[in-house]
Amino acid sequence: MGLNGHEVGMIRTGSVAVVTGASKGIGRSIATKLAEQGVKVVVTYRTDASGAVETMGSLNEISEAVCVQADTTDAVQANLLMEYATRYFGRVDILVNNAGIARPAKLIDMNYETWRAVVATALDSCFYCSRAVLPGMLKRQYGRIVNIASVYGLIGSYGQTNYCAAKAGVIGFTKALALETATCGVTVNAVAPGLIDTAMTAGIPEKIAQRIMAQTPIGRMGQPEEVASLVGYLVSEEAGYMTGQVIGVNGGLYM
Repeated sequence: MGLNGHEVGMIRTGSVAVVTGASKGIGRSIATKLAEQGVKVVVTYRTDASGAVETMGSLNEISEAVCVQADTTDAVQANLLMEYATRYFGRVDILVNNAGIARPAKLIDMNYETWRAVVATALDSCFYCSRAVLPGMLKRQYGRIVNIASVYGLIGSYGQTNYCAAKAGVIGFTKALALETATCGVTVNAVAPGLIDTAMTAGIPEKIAQRIMAQTPIGRMGQPEEVASLVGYLVSEEAGYMTGQVIGVNGGLYM
């Protein structure tokens, strides 16, 4: 049974998910949504230990969760993460590649470290984690991979060549991997949020945030829970005919 006594029924019974970057924001909301649907969740983080522990504590009130520190921009750590998750829960059915950072700067002013850090966090980690989890999914002929991209991987954003390139890469990665796994019971989809009310966007200057919202037909920021609800559907049994899709949660910013 799910919350308030309603049947969950959407997610394969006993499913296990790894959610990267789950210590706060969109990642925490996704982990919470999956736990509400009866999924066992591996909460991963790179630096925010207290946030990850807080997420894990709230999840353990409704399902089962464990917290793991891993720098998924490193292939070895990504592999160790999936090995640990498999030992702890028996398998991994769902992977949500959510890890991401923003370090805006005009290209002329952007140093190599700033470029590399953003691309590695969003795109390299997506490859490393997917590569680590895929053998088990293919063996079981079942899996759900959801990659968190961005509307700015589709339309671009001033002063964010690193972020936009990384998220555009995530979109291309999603489509190509979906082709490789389509006949193997493994779906791969991407969610492309717009401006979402999180700690990451809290640092955006008010003038810029207002301009973005003015360009957004719905006229407001999105909430992390609105992204999480879509992810909850994409990992469900009902979404088994959806793969290689990039779905926007952006208030109409990209039409």
